[in-house]
Amino acid sequence: MDLDLLSSLAVENDTKVVLVVMDGVGGLAGPEGKTSLEAAHTPNLDALARSGVCGFHDPLAPGITPGSGPAHIGLFGYHPFQYLIGRGVLDTAGTPFVFEAGDMASRLNFATMAADGTILDRRAGRIPDEEGKRVTDLLAENIKEIEGVQVLLQHVKEYRAAAIFRGKQLDGRLCDSDPQKTGLQPLEVAPTQENPTSEAEEGARLANTFIARAKEVLAEEAKANFVMMRGFDIYDPLPNFCELFKWRACAVAAYPMYKGVAKLAGMRVIEEGQSTVEEELDLVERELPNTDFLFLHIKKTDSMGEDGNFQGKVEVIEHFDRLLPRLVDLKPNVLCITGDHSTPCSLASHSWHPVPICIAAKTARMDGCQTFGETSFLTGGLGRIQSTDVLPLLLAHAERLMKYGA
Repeated sequence: MDLDLLSSLAVENDTKVVLVVMDGVGGLAGPEGKTSLEAAHTPNLDALARSGVCGFHDPLAPGITPGSGPAHIGLFGYHPFQYLIGRGVLDTAGTPFVFEAGDMASRLNFATMAADGTILDRRAGRIPDEEGKRVTDLLAENIKEIEGVQVLLQHVKEYRAAAIFRGKQLDGRLCDSDPQKTGLQPLEVAPTQENPTSEAEEGARLANTFIARAKEVLAEEAKANFVMMRGFDIYDPLPNFCELFKWRACAVAAYPMYKGVAKLAGMRVIEEGQSTVEEELDLVERELPNTDFLFLHIKKTDSMGEDGNFQGKVEVIEHFDRLLPRLVDLKPNVLCITGDHSTPCSLASHSWHPVPICIAAKTARMDGCQTFGETSFLTGGLGRIQSTDVLPLLLAHAERLMKYGA
């Protein structure tokens, strides 16, 4: 739906909406012919399915595998092909860093480079947060500017950091330096356009100079002796989610990138105490009285899927199911549980498969689905919709959309 049209129909009231995104929750059948959702014992999710309307959404379009950024953008009502945000901006936005207009950001992955210049480990042995922060600070102390352009470094999480270039008009349409596989040489950053702008050429030159200088600074490090750059983009915030839909919005998420998406949309983001789902729910209970829309992100379903750990994904789902009554007891007017994309354990990666979704509300037309899972939802009343259809439905079930036309 057109964002301006949807905004023009939005009205204020005192209803509350909770959107739970179980990252990568969708899957494919495992060894016994059931998906992780279907193999899990989920009496509370099943009860929610029986009381709501169920189905699937396509994060982007049939057959197109989404990244996490565009997958969330769609759920928030923005067309993911129109509002494409680079990973550098997303990750940085999820930290305390304050952007300025025109900043060019890139995600940094600390990596381990062999003596022959090939990449041994793309994640530097998954160094912990304290080590990641130490080497980020080391770079920040030694690389403050390049050719008059200010270089700002921000640790994100574990082996991930961000580099921000400030003070000159640049073009973020640049390729990654990460070769995506070990045993290969890192790539040179270059413009992605056939006829690049001078701003893109300068951005590429600055990035390659930064990588070379970072290699010198990190030369004595045992694991994090190199950096790779990914997801270049110029900071440009999204149309404000709260102003568009005339409500207060809050995000509870443990990982910086998901905080970043919410922050770019203009939501209030809770920073503290989110290392477990229990802690996240503590914050939901605290914050829901003071907000109208609450986005809750659950990460480990995706982590287990990407690890190919079928039983681990089952256990994460069952753990959330045991905690679900805490959400139900808050009595939001609309409770939606879905994923941003599917991450089948058999593929150990994001996939193009449509994502299960359930919307529970007094206004929902119950559809006869008895269990929360892919096979059951094939007969659900929502059918198969686009991710951009989800927010209009949540607004409608919250009675926050006026009639269109006479």
